[in-house]
Amino acid sequence: MGKYTIGIDYGTLSGRAVLVDVADGREVASSEFKYPHAVMDEALPSGRKLGVDWALQHPQDYLDVLYHTIPEVLRESGADAEDIVGVGIDFTACTVLPVKKDGTPLCFLPEYQDEPNAYVKLWKHHAAQNKANRINETAEKRGEKWLARYGGKISSEWLFAKIWQILDESPEVYAAMDRFIEAADWIVWQLTGVETRNSCTAGYKALWHKRGGYPPREYFAALDPRLEHVVQEKLGTEILPLGSRAGGLTPEIAEKTGLVPGTAVAVGNVDAHVCVPAVKICGAGKVLAIMGTSTCHMLLSEQEQAVPGICGYVEDGILPGFYGYEAGQSCVGDHFAWFVKNCVPESYVEQAQKEGLDIQVYLQKLAGKQKAGESGLLALDWWNGNRSVLVDVDLTGMMLGMTLQTKPEEMYRALVEATAFGTRTIIENFEKNGVPVDEFYAAGGIAEKSPFMMQIYADIIRKPIRISGSKQGSALGAAIFGAVAAGSEAGGYDSIFEAAEKMGKLKDVVYMPNEDETKTYDLLYAEYTRLHDYFGRGGNNVMKTLKRIKKEHEG
Repeated sequence: MGKYTIGIDYGTLSGRAVLVDVADGREVASSEFKYPHAVMDEALPSGRKLGVDWALQHPQDYLDVLYHTIPEVLRESGADAEDIVGVGIDFTACTVLPVKKDGTPLCFLPEYQDEPNAYVKLWKHHAAQNKANRINETAEKRGEKWLARYGGKISSEWLFAKIWQILDESPEVYAAMDRFIEAADWIVWQLTGVETRNSCTAGYKALWHKRGGYPPREYFAALDPRLEHVVQEKLGTEILPLGSRAGGLTPEIAEKTGLVPGTAVAVGNVDAHVCVPAVKICGAGKVLAIMGTSTCHMLLSEQEQAVPGICGYVEDGILPGFYGYEAGQSCVGDHFAWFVKNCVPESYVEQAQKEGLDIQVYLQKLAGKQKAGESGLLALDWWNGNRSVLVDVDLTGMMLGMTLQTKPEEMYRALVEATAFGTRTIIENFEKNGVPVDEFYAAGGIAEKSPFMMQIYADIIRKPIRISGSKQGSALGAAIFGAVAAGSEAGGYDSIFEAAEKMGKLKDVVYMPNEDETKTYDLLYAEYTRLHDYFGRGGNNVMKTLKRIKKEHEG
């Protein structure tokens, strides 16, 4: 019998497990479990209303992923549990929750079930923007050198803005929590019974540095005297490198999942970063875009270079021996889902059903008949704020050029083009600041399912695009790290590079730029850039003004 690993990918709306053959990366079985609580952005389960820009989740959903998907892939594959040598986990980040010293989430306790700040704060929780602003202002005022590693601006999506919001709004929750922890590390804790923290989330989302550690306590005291000892009191300072063995599966979890106690579990990882070895990227100059509800752009470089507007770079943050750079777009798949839910007439839905097509596939069929620029539309991709390169969640969406003749498929295509323009902006920002981009790879549901979108991306970014060979790229990447955690003696690998070469997957298809389309898109991109800078860099703050007025009229 062969040896296998299981990779579990925790996304925004569901968790997916894949059972993978260690020898060649063959995906033997997969299973998905949708979170019953989904994203809580309007109310808690109790009915308590949430404010603007809140996005919470329930940690019970994460445990239920384990209890449903692992037994399912074992049943589907027929694999013997004795032959599962390792388990790897990845998670959306920064997704964080307050817990007690034994790992119990505060929201599990009756006294906190009606308290929003006791729940998981999902990556796209943006209600701590005012805290992020002060984090940035204080760092600039003090001349904190670490700020340059994060493009000069910290996001409200990250750890310290979120924990400060808890302290400020619900000090009793802050006092009750013993640990504030990434969901990736929390689920590994539940699997192994051992609290660990991974270098990826610590480096990219919590300002940790391999050589210098966290920012000094004097900085946190300058933010708020109550935060002076936040690292020691709520986080801990022991950080483990990617690929490390966090521990072995506990007997309790083994019984619930059907696995063997002691099975190696890798330290946690991030859904985007873990996907890099899954597409066989083992060197510098190659961007991987993981395209789902949002898009993360991962890039390896042998050199350390400050790049404004990115999400950060971390030494060994993706693969050992390289600086791992991250950028991203906050609204991609969410963008298109919003449009379908709110802007598509019933006649289109009925026609899609008649043709046996998903509504997005139907829209893509219609939009695919158009040429670049034919609709006369241009959009900005900020429906959920801008992550890179402006790092501003208070920016909002815009579409220009609509007339009484504008059709839904034209609007849909303009939104797709806007996300591709956003990606080109990110690529050019890297190149302009001394970090070369030689090749472009794509993974995730959009890359896998939509030739229409990938061709538009190739035309706009003017680079060939290679596609992940796995429908579950992040889960495969987690499984690869699970094989490294197991080690060669157990049937895995001792090197992430060896594991990536053997287990990574790429499709044969390559999307090549269409020169006729690229010429038109260059013209549209020039206009996109003007709008981007005008509305995003202070030329006109109307978007923020509208958002402020909206908040003033809440309730």
